Amino acid sequence: MKRDVGAELDVQITAPTTLEFQIAVAPHPGAEVTESLSFELDGKTIDPDVREIAGEHGNRIHMLDAPVGNLKVTYSATVLGQADPAPVGDLDYSTYLRPSRYAEADKFFGFGGTEFGDVADSVSVLEKISSWVGTRLSYVPGSSDPIDGAADTLLAGSGVCRDYAHLVIALLRSVNVPARLVSVYAPGCQPMDFHAVAEALVDGRWQVVDATCLAPRQSMVRIATGRDAADTAWLDNHKGAITVNNMAVTATVDGELPKDSVDQLVMIR
Repeated sequence: MKRDVGAELDVQITAPTTLEFQIAVAPHPGAEVTESLSFELDGKTIDPDVREIAGEHGNRIHMLDAPVGNLKVTYSATVLGQADPAPVGDLDYSTYLRPSRYAEADKFFGFGGTEFGDVADSVSVLEKISSWVGTRLSYVPGSSDPIDGAADTLLAGSGVCRDYAHLVIALLRSVNVPARLVSVYAPGCQPMDFHAVAEALVDGRWQVVDATCLAPRQSMVRIATGRDAADTAWLDNHKGAITVNNMAVTATVDGELPKDSVDQLVMIR
């Protein structure tokens, strides 16, 4: 499988600030990755001023202390083949059962047990929770706020991909299935954007769950992984003030898109 992904960002900086970008794909051991990343401020390259910080799970944070001006960021990558399965550590079984900022599993313990407690095995609970969230929520761009958590999403009955993922994660954790959020490039996604999905730890493997069903899971490319969107945001702004003028995301596969079904177990590779 050959996947081509990329992003072009246009950011107006109106007060000096520190920016963090998470748009570069995570390491894909076992696959061949070629990529390019450039930063231009007011038409001049500032690549040497950008620091790459290694985060958990291979997350790559590109940090920049930026003055006032117009910043353009361009990223492209080609991923050839499939990566090895995501590694599993002992700490994952603890960290990803805990409530977090946007996936407040402690608010769902009673509800999760009542709604999904009769499911016999973890594999079946993935399908049931994915289908349940997918039928309860309506995908409505602009319907949620950046500070909304899983409980807000359930009450609102609508959201975007990160809201779906947070609700899935909270429900999985509430029935003792470790779950986390992954930001991905998603070939076939409509509308095309940075996409967010859940990963559940089942039988020693991280399996991807996407209740939006907006793109086939088999062709997704991992960008960042964490407890929830607080760990995986494609842009963080510290201290100053910015306006995102434009953002364009691309993700394609060479040939036909894979066929997906909610009852299949799929890993991000």
